[in-house]
Amino acid sequence: MKKERNNSRTVMWIVVAILLVGILISLIFLFQSQSSAKYKNPVFDPVFADPSVIQAKDGYIYAYGTEDDWGDGKGLRKIPIIRSKDLVDWEYVSDAFTDQPPTWKDGFLWAPHIAYFNNQYYLYYSMSLWGDPDPGIGVAISDKPEGPFTDQGPIFTSEEIGVNNSIDPYFMTDTDGTPYMVWGSFHGIYGIELTKDGLQTVGEKFQIAGNAFEAPWIIERDGDYYFFGSLGSCCEGELSTYRVSVGKADSIKGPYLDQDGNDLLYSEGTLILSESDTFAGPGHNAIIKDKKGTDWLVYHAIDKEDGWLSNGATKRPMMIDPIIWKDGWPMIKNDSPSDVERKGPAF
Repeated sequence: MKKERNNSRTVMWIVVAILLVGILISLIFLFQSQSSAKYKNPVFDPVFADPSVIQAKDGYIYAYGTEDDWGDGKGLRKIPIIRSKDLVDWEYVSDAFTDQPPTWKDGFLWAPHIAYFNNQYYLYYSMSLWGDPDPGIGVAISDKPEGPFTDQGPIFTSEEIGVNNSIDPYFMTDTDGTPYMVWGSFHGIYGIELTKDGLQTVGEKFQIAGNAFEAPWIIERDGDYYFFGSLGSCCEGELSTYRVSVGKADSIKGPYLDQDGNDLLYSEGTLILSESDTFAGPGHNAIIKDKKGTDWLVYHAIDKEDGWLSNGATKRPMMIDPIIWKDGWPMIKNDSPSDVERKGPAF
């Protein structure tokens, strides 16, 4: 009987040891999966302007950029799509429109915004030409983040909505689930409610920022709303003056105030990102949160010593940097793009 008890005790300790080893392995795997890769800007080149990012259901982070010729002999890419596991190492996937691009007006596909809504991927985009008197915003839908996307046509044109230069869409749902479109480029930043299918507008537009801004992005944090907008010139090579400022509100509709209490309808906001000795024109940002809760600013900028593509277009590669939150306000280290190797995101 004593021998049987000893055997049972031995078996029990073996089981406990196996369980402990299993837990240890799981913890090691969890730590490794959330460990941070190193990064150094830019994280994708030669060009990926006006990036919008999303972490999809398949675990990849997908980024969508403005239609551009990368200078590789493959011509214009109709909203290029790239993906990454860690926000650092990227691979080209496809163009959003591989078969039939939007035909509801002439123009280029600029400044897309991606959103997961109604169990599908919604790709809002600008349709415009330089100097276009009536640019507009459309939307395409796909069941998969890599597309292909099927165009649903325009949400509105500038003339229809009554806002000049209506480009740079941003889609979000408020805390109550109401969908909104926010947009604008140097003729005021506006918002409007959308229908439940995200394809049409509802009610009257409202203005949240003045003529200094374009490229809006809004996040909700601890009950406050933070508006990120770009100012200055985006596309003049090393002479570009693009930069990012923020404002804060207690409602999606504003008023958005800078850190000194000035309304962004009249103020240029609180500056958080501008040029460095290495990079000019940082801006048109997106924001994504990693597993450790760090918010990452994803944006484009221009290398001052390598600012042009062979086709004459400004070379705007994609960059990332972490947002630092202090006293309820976002900051970027040194208020400028990093240009040294740094600890990366945890995805």
